[in-house]
Amino acid sequence: MHEVGIASNILELSQAEATRRPGSKLIRVGVRVGVLSGVDNDALQFAIEALTRGTDLETMKFEIETCPRRNRCQSCGHEFESSIYEAACPQCSSENSVLIGGDELDLRCVELEEA
Repeated sequence: MHEVGIASNILELSQAEATRRPGSKLIRVGVRVGVLSGVDNDALQFAIEALTRGTDLETMKFEIETCPRRNRCQSCGHEFESSIYEAACPQCSSENSVLIGGDELDLRCVELEEA
């Protein structure tokens, strides 16, 4: 379950930001996870909860924003969401598209409360 390693890295990055502001408390952390990233959102949520249980981060809110697969048509330039199995352009019906999103795994926000 690689989500534990990902959760650990998210917490390390978030805590590093908090230590840059002495006396602050980590309130909320948000991430963006693409449907093609290979990350199981439920497992990631569970890992965060397990790693923060019994610590001063236990009350921190953790939010996951799921990002859909996005394509750009090479024929007309239209950007669109698509299912994993369908990539035809809804504008011109071309099958010639490239993936431009859906594989994200980004730290979206770190919210701190200052003393």
